[in-house]
Amino acid sequence: MTAPFVYELLAETFINEQPGHCFALLGDANMNWAQAMHQRGCPFTYVRDEHCAVSAAMAWSRTTGKPGIATVTCGPGLTQIMTALPVAVRANIPLVIFAGEAPLHKPWYNQAIDQAPFVKACGACYQPLHSIGLMATQVRDAFLYAVEHQTPVVLGLPFDLQNRPVPDNITRPVPSHQLLPAPVAAPPNPVELTAAQQRIVAAKKIIIMAGLGAIRSNAGDACRQLAAQTGALLATTLPARGIFHDDPWCIGIAGGFSTELCRQYLAEADLIIAVGCRLTSHNSSDGKLFAAERVLHVDVAPRAVSQGRIASHSQLRGDARLIIEALQQSLPEQAASDNDWRSDSTAAKIATTPPDSHIYPAEPGLHDPREVVAALDDTIPKHWHTVNSSGHCSWFFAQLKQRPADRFLTIREFGAIGNGLSYAMGVAVASPAEPVVLFDGDGSFLMHAQELETIRRHGLKILVVVMNDGGYGSEIHKLRSRGLPEHGAVFGRTELASIAQGFGIEGARIDDLAQLDSALTRFINHDGAALWDFHVSDKIVSPALRK
Repeated sequence: MTAPFVYELLAETFINEQPGHCFALLGDANMNWAQAMHQRGCPFTYVRDEHCAVSAAMAWSRTTGKPGIATVTCGPGLTQIMTALPVAVRANIPLVIFAGEAPLHKPWYNQAIDQAPFVKACGACYQPLHSIGLMATQVRDAFLYAVEHQTPVVLGLPFDLQNRPVPDNITRPVPSHQLLPAPVAAPPNPVELTAAQQRIVAAKKIIIMAGLGAIRSNAGDACRQLAAQTGALLATTLPARGIFHDDPWCIGIAGGFSTELCRQYLAEADLIIAVGCRLTSHNSSDGKLFAAERVLHVDVAPRAVSQGRIASHSQLRGDARLIIEALQQSLPEQAASDNDWRSDSTAAKIATTPPDSHIYPAEPGLHDPREVVAALDDTIPKHWHTVNSSGHCSWFFAQLKQRPADRFLTIREFGAIGNGLSYAMGVAVASPAEPVVLFDGDGSFLMHAQELETIRRHGLKILVVVMNDGGYGSEIHKLRSRGLPEHGAVFGRTELASIAQGFGIEGARIDDLAQLDSALTRFINHDGAALWDFHVSDKIVSPALRK
C-alpha cells in the first residue's frame, strides 16, 4: 500500500519492524494509525483500559522475546499507563508505545498535557515526533533503543501532523532488525575465572542460583552439571522459577517466596553462585537469606551493589552458559562431602517437606489456600502456561511444582497489583495453541475485571483462578500484626463467578476441591474462558508476611 498520509507512512514503518501484535485502546490521536496498521496485516487486541494494553504488551514481550507494541491516545490515555511504565522499566522489557499527542497547531485542546515529564518520571524514554521528514527514522530508532536498552519508548505524535500528506522526498529507513548486531556470547576473563575456581574449590556447601539470565543463555543444563560436579544444590529466583523443575536437588525459590526448607539451606551455604540474577533486595530478603560476602555473581553485567545494598563480593563477567561450562572443564571432581549436603536424605527432604508447615485452625466453609494450591497442582496439566499475579496470594501460587520455566510468568517489579488479567492476555496471544491459567487474588482481579469482556470478545482460552479472601490480604495481615483496625482493607467476598457470567464467561465457585476434575473437564471442552472462585480463609498468613 502507498502512504499518502503521515499516519500511513508510520504504519508502514512499524510493519517493517515486524511487530507481531499490537495491544490497543483507540482515541483521536492513534485510531487512524491503528487502522492503517491493521489494514497492513498487524493483528490487534483491543482492550478496555489503557493500562491493560501496556501490561499485556509486557507479558507478550516476555513470552516471545520480541519488543512489545501498544498504543493509547494522548492526554488521559497516556496518563493511564503511568503504573505500567515503571514496571516495564524495572523489569527490562522492551516496548514501543504509540501514544499520540494533542494537535500541534491548535491554540487550545481539552486533552493537551506536557506528556514527556510524565513518561520520563517513570524512567521510560519519550520521543516527540514533530518533524514529518524525520518521523519514520525516529520510529525505527525507537525500536533500536528499546531493544538495545531493554526499556519502553513512548512516541508522541500530534494527530494533526498525522493527517498531513507525505512529501515526495521522504526516505524510508532501514528496519532496526537489519541494523542490530547479532548477539555474541562473551567468554569469561581468565583472571576472574581463576579467582572463581579458587572460591568454589574452597567451599563446602554450594548453592547454584539461576535467574532469567540463565534461561536466556540456555545455561540450565550446564548449571545442573556443575551442581553435580561440585555437590551443590540448586535454587532459582522467582521469575526463573521452573528452570530446574524436575531436578531432585532444587530447593526452590530464593527470596521472599522461599520455603522453610529453602531458607534453611540458604542459611547453611558458604557459597551462592548467582547465575544470571539481578540480585535484587527481594532475592536475598534484604540480606537476611544470604550475605553478600557469600555471593559469586555470574552475569554479563555483574553487580557489586544492587538496589542500594552490597549484593556480591566477587563477580565473574560473561555469558552465563559459557562461564558455567568453563568452570566445569577446569574444576576437579569433588569427593562426596560428609556433611549430608547432597545426599539421599537431602533429596527426601526436598521431595517431602511442605512449603509451609505452620498449623492454622480450620474455618468452616473456607479453604486453606495451601490446600487449594496443592489440589490445583495435581489437577491442572503441567504443560499449560501459568501466570502468577501479585498480592498476598502470590506466595502460595508460587509453590506449584513440576512446571517448567517457559510455562511460568510473573512480573512483579514496582509492587503493583491489578495486572493479572492483562498479563494472562499477553501470554495467551503469544501462545494461542495452549490454555493459560491466571492465579490472582480478589483485590487484584477486581481492579481490572472489565478485561473479562476483552478475553471473551477475542476468544482467549484463559482459566482465571482467584483466591477470594474478601479484601486486600497483605494489608489485612499487616494491620492485624500492628494491632490496627482492619476495616479499610476488608470488603467481603464478592461472588466473582457471577461477575464472570455477566461478561459471558463461565464462572464457578469451588466449595469442594473434589469439584476440580469436573470443572477442568468443562473448561477443556468449552470453547471460551472460565473463572474459578475459591473462598479462602483470611486467617492464614503466607510465610513472606509471617516472618
